[in-house]
Amino acid sequence: MSGTSQQILQQDDSCWRVAACTRARVLIDGADYFLAVRRALLKAEREIFIVGWDIDSRTPLVGPGGEKDKDDDLPVTFGAFLTELVKRRPELKIHLLLWDYSMLYALEREPLPAVKLNWTTPPQISVCLDDVLPVGASHHQKVVVVDDALAFSGGLDITIRRWDTSDHILKKSERRDPRGESYRPFHDIQMMVDGEAAAALAELVRYRWQRAACETPKAPRPQGDPWPEDFPPDFTDTRIGIARTFPAYDGEPEVREVEELFRRCITAAEKSLYIENQFLTNEGVCSALIQRLEERPELEVLIVAPNVHQSWLEEHSMNAGRKRFMERLRQAGVDRQVRLVFPALPQDDTGEGVMVHSKIMVVDDRLLRVGSANLNNRSMGMDTECDLALEAANEREREAITRLRNRLLAEHLGCERKEIDEVLSQNPSLFALLDRFAGEARSLQPIDLSDVTADDLSRTVGQIADPERPIATPEFIGDMFGASEAKQKISRLVKLASGGVVLLGLVALWRYTPLSGYTDPTVLTRELQALGDGFWLPGVVIAAFLLGSLVAFPVTVLIAVTGLLFSPLPAFACALAASLLSAAATYGIGRGAGAQPLRNLVGPSVNRVSRALSNRGVISVAALRMLPIAPFTFINLAAGASHVKFTDFIVGTFLGMAPGILVITLLGNQLGRVLSDPEPVQLLLFGGFILAWLALSLGLQSLATRLRARGDA
Repeated sequence: MSGTSQQILQQDDSCWRVAACTRARVLIDGADYFLAVRRALLKAEREIFIVGWDIDSRTPLVGPGGEKDKDDDLPVTFGAFLTELVKRRPELKIHLLLWDYSMLYALEREPLPAVKLNWTTPPQISVCLDDVLPVGASHHQKVVVVDDALAFSGGLDITIRRWDTSDHILKKSERRDPRGESYRPFHDIQMMVDGEAAAALAELVRYRWQRAACETPKAPRPQGDPWPEDFPPDFTDTRIGIARTFPAYDGEPEVREVEELFRRCITAAEKSLYIENQFLTNEGVCSALIQRLEERPELEVLIVAPNVHQSWLEEHSMNAGRKRFMERLRQAGVDRQVRLVFPALPQDDTGEGVMVHSKIMVVDDRLLRVGSANLNNRSMGMDTECDLALEAANEREREAITRLRNRLLAEHLGCERKEIDEVLSQNPSLFALLDRFAGEARSLQPIDLSDVTADDLSRTVGQIADPERPIATPEFIGDMFGASEAKQKISRLVKLASGGVVLLGLVALWRYTPLSGYTDPTVLTRELQALGDGFWLPGVVIAAFLLGSLVAFPVTVLIAVTGLLFSPLPAFACALAASLLSAAATYGIGRGAGAQPLRNLVGPSVNRVSRALSNRGVISVAALRMLPIAPFTFINLAAGASHVKFTDFIVGTFLGMAPGILVITLLGNQLGRVLSDPEPVQLLLFGGFILAWLALSLGLQSLATRLRARGDA
């Protein structure tokens, strides 16, 4: 059965929108993308939206020639570039929205990105962390919109360790992260569109911003022509399909257009499917491939992927799932029609090759797809995704799709595209092409999965790390903020447990990084004792809490220091009193300043905190203390700016902080030994402290919820 008789791109089915586009271009690899974005941003007149899985202010926004390509006088790095841009154009507004990421990625990312960007950039730049998602899901869309007239979407975030040129030289001096460490060659793809397609993506990013920042942006108004110079379009006067994934959450239905578009693409393939993708685990995609390969014995499927998955989690979920995927093809007897390969590099002793992060699909010469969605379960219904697709409407567009596919093959095989064109004109088989270049220094080599373990453990890990839908959470706790099922006890339990992980991480940071000179409780203990001992020491501690709240110093460190300075009960009394006094002081500052200065300082996330605080009074303040979504000082300022009753604020602060303060101060000197010398025994004891804190916090929260329920009855 042929799939060519039906359009692949169908609005409200395989796509959210199919929109007109005057120009479209595929940007291959980070150097081209970063240069195109830089030049487009320089043309911005009114408004910019940047949405990402990650955004890093330290990213060098340069092209293939590095700083030599920078034909302007603005700074190189992304954060400094934006800062200077809005200084020169005070009317320009920039919205940065990034996933409020899992702690699993904390070491890979810029520390406290929202805080750094909000505190070091002018008020025209708003930064928001987006956690409007079910437990375990992530925001994986990577979209940039300039003046609603130009948009970029695909697999690339504006973040570190993404920049590379298409030659993918094994050792390139420019390919280094902010710490000066080199990273392996990296391959990814983004698509640039204008016209109605860009305006549609402007709607998408506004929807995300409204949900995350709790404010409604103005409707899209395309303005000007920010298309960057020296980037001629690959397609003109065409149509672009936009497919999305959104998980069901907070009353919003799930969206699975990405999944349906994958199915349609596979069903339509006649002679070849060219795929680049980081992951390969989805059973639905595997089933669709098996069926189509059985129907079309001449169909060739070439999948370019990374050779290795670095982390333990990816090895036991994504790589094991990839092995099961390929094993199903073998069992169905269609594996000879599929090749799973990686871009090998000359003189690469590691054998890792190029890190393939791109997510593209080329169906014959008929359809080109560029997006953020992987061929794993998460991308079909768990994470948010955005893919762009172009279905050829004429011979000119078919030829352009073929050129782009051959350009990618030429990159991986280390030759010119014209050579690929010539070889395929003589024999259109992609497999024959690979065989011809098999002995070259640059080639696409088979991925060996023989040593990959796909046992029950890996299947269990995969079910947790790579689910098709969010894991349902039972309704066994009251609606603390009037939330839906996905925001209930499990979500808060996970966040509090994550807080424990953060504390354990800080133990290592305080010992092994320069932070030890600033947040080491033992150092602070000596300093405070030097300022005043005996009768004066409680006053010195209270003054330290007050000063620390003004500079957003971690209150947990100050509580720990108090536990070291006094015996347990006096330490508890002093720390609790100091916490309440410093909370009251910064509450007063927030009350006097109002909401707008606070928003200018810390960004639109203040909207969510303010809304949560105003909903439930004492209960909401207590919950934010036990399960903080923002630093201590920020919550105090937001409470004041939101006009929460002072008595509700103080009582809620007491209820929320007392359990943690009690446990820390009772732990006393043991905590000090953990922080200064984290041996295994001390770490286990510290883990016990975290569990005790968790139990006390949840118990008190549950009690407060029941009391509220009785009061409402």
